Amino acid sequence: MSTATIGEVLNRLRDEFDDITISKIRFLEAEGLISPDRTESGYRKFTEADVARLRYVLRSQRDRYLPLKVIKDELARIDAGLPPADDAVPEVPDALLGGEVQGPDAQPSLLDTPDKDVRFTDRELAEAAGLQAADIAALRDHALLDGEVHDANGLAIAKIAAQLLEAGLEPRHLRMYRQFADREAALVEQRVGPSLRQRNPESRKQAERTADHLVTLGNELHRSLLAATIQRLLRP
Repeated sequence: MSTATIGEVLNRLRDEFDDITISKIRFLEAEGLISPDRTESGYRKFTEADVARLRYVLRSQRDRYLPLKVIKDELARIDAGLPPADDAVPEVPDALLGGEVQGPDAQPSLLDTPDKDVRFTDRELAEAAGLQAADIAALRDHALLDGEVHDANGLAIAKIAAQLLEAGLEPRHLRMYRQFADREAALVEQRVGPSLRQRNPESRKQAERTADHLVTLGNELHRSLLAATIQRLLRP
C-alpha cells in the first residue's frame, strides 16, 4: 500500500484548499478527525483513505460551515456503516467506506478507548451490524451488550456476534465469551490493581501497558490452544 508524507499530502490538497497548512493537518489529527499511522521514527504515513478523510473534513468545514464535533459524529456514523444524519451531506467517498470487523491479528490496543461522543441506539446498532432488534435484545439478555445506548466497543461486539450467529450459533452460546472475558479481566486486575491505586501517573501508565500486554498474550494463547484442540478433532 502506497503512503504519503504530510508534506506530500499538503501539496496534493493545496490547490483545492487555500488555507491548508501542516499545522492545520496536525490540529485535525489531535482532534481525532484523522489518524494516520506512523513510521518507526515517528513520521506520519497517509494512505489514500486518510487523504479522502481529510478532504471530507476540509470540504465540510468550507462548504457546509460545520463545527468539528458535527463532522466527527458524521465520520463515526460512516465508519459504522450508517448514513450521516444530515440529508445535506455530500456523497461519501468510496475510500471512507468499509467497516469490516478486523481479524485477531489487527485488534486495537486496550489503550485505544472508544470516543465518548460516539453513541448508537439499539436501532442504529442493529442496522450497522446487520442484526434484527430481537438479536440485540438477546445479546443484552446474555450480557454481551449493556444498556440501550452503545459505544464503539458495543458496535465491534455486535458485528462479531452477527458473524457468529450467521455461522449457526445462538445468542445463548455467546454468553461463554462474556464469562471468559470477565474471568480474564479479574486476573488482569489482580496483576495491575496495586499500581492503579498509586497516585503516581507513571505507575498508572505502566499498569495500562501491562494490562494491554497481558491481554494480547492471553489472546494469542487462547487462539493457539483452540487451534491445537480443533486440529486434533479434525484429524482423521
